[in-house]
Amino acid sequence: MNQPIETNAAAASARAGAPASAPSAPSAPFAQNVSDVVVIGGGAAGLNAALQLARQARSVLVLDAGEPRNAPASHLHGLLGHDGLPPAELLAKGRAEVRSYGGAVVEGRVLRAAAEGEGAQRRFTLTLADGTEVLARAVVLASGLVDRLPEIPGLAERWGRDALHCPYCHGWEVRDRRIAILASHPNATHQALLFARLGSSAVLVTHGVDLAAGDAALLEAAGVELVEGPVAAVETHDDALAGLRLEGGGWVPADAVVVQTRMEARLGGLEGLGLVGAEHPSGMGTAVEVGFAGTTQVPGVWAAGNVTDPAAQLGAAAAAGALAGAGVNAALTMEDAHAALAAAGDRRA
Repeated sequence: MNQPIETNAAAASARAGAPASAPSAPSAPFAQNVSDVVVIGGGAAGLNAALQLARQARSVLVLDAGEPRNAPASHLHGLLGHDGLPPAELLAKGRAEVRSYGGAVVEGRVLRAAAEGEGAQRRFTLTLADGTEVLARAVVLASGLVDRLPEIPGLAERWGRDALHCPYCHGWEVRDRRIAILASHPNATHQALLFARLGSSAVLVTHGVDLAAGDAALLEAAGVELVEGPVAAVETHDDALAGLRLEGGGWVPADAVVVQTRMEARLGGLEGLGLVGAEHPSGMGTAVEVGFAGTTQVPGVWAAGNVTDPAAQLGAAAAAGALAGAGVNAALTMEDAHAALAAAGDRRA
C-alpha cells in the first residue's frame, strides 16, 4: 500500500528563505460576484493560466490550497532563468505578476463543485472549505497531483531531500555519490541507468518488482549492481541518508535513494463536475485527459500541468497553463460574440 506525501508548505518556505507573498484570505465580493474564470491551483500551471487571462482583461480568481507538490524541495532546477531558485520564491513572483494585472490569488480549497447552463449562460459554483461560494463562467483545473510512496519506514521523511525520483530535477545534486534505486515500478531499470551516469556507484534493489527480461544484463553492462529482496527501512545518520536496511538484515549503503512514486491527479471536491482521472499511458498513475489547449470532457473546464501530465516539469507545466489560459479566453470571446449576434437578431425580429 502506498502513502501520500504530506508536506508542510510553510515550513518548506521558511527553510528555503522565500519571501512572504502568500495567497490572501478569500474576500466577501467573491461570494457574490461572477468571475470570468476561476483557476483551481496556485502552482506554475495555474498562475501562468491566470497571468494569460488577466493580461486579456479577464476577471480571474486563483484558488490556492497551499499544497505545492515541490514543497519539500529547497530549490528548483531545470527551469531556464530560474535554476536554483527556492520554489516558494517562484510562486511569490508569479502571484505578484497575476495581481499586477488585476487578477486575484486567494487561499481556498474546493469542497464541492457544480455546473449549470451552457454557452455564455454557463455558471460554475465552487464551494470552499470556509463556506464561501465562488461563481465563474469557466474553470481551469491546475490542482496538480499527489505523490504516493511505498510504505517503507523512513522513506517519506527523506522525500525531496535525499529521497528522489527525477534525474532532471535532482540528479546533479547527487552526482558522484552512492545512489540506491528502490524499485517500485517496472521502469526502475530506466531510472537506474539514468542515475548511474551521475553517481559514483548505483545499486538497484528489486523490492519485489519483477524486472523485464534482459534488464539484469543491461544493468550489469552499465555498472549497476543488482540486489534482490524487499527493503525493510530507510535509515539515516545525523539527519542524512545512510542506506537501505533489507528484510533479513542485509544492508545497502547509500547517500541518496531513488524511488518512483505513484502519481494521482488531485481531484478531491470536483466530483460534481464529472471529471475523473484515467490511467496515464506511462503507467505512472492517473491524470485528467485533455485535448488541445487543455480542453476536457466537461464543457467550460480546462486543465493544465501535472493534473494532466505526471511527467511535466515546471517549464512544461507553466507552458501548458499559458496555452490553457489562451484557450479559455478564445472560447469565452466566441461565446460572447455568438450571444451578441443572437441578441441582435432578437432585437431585429
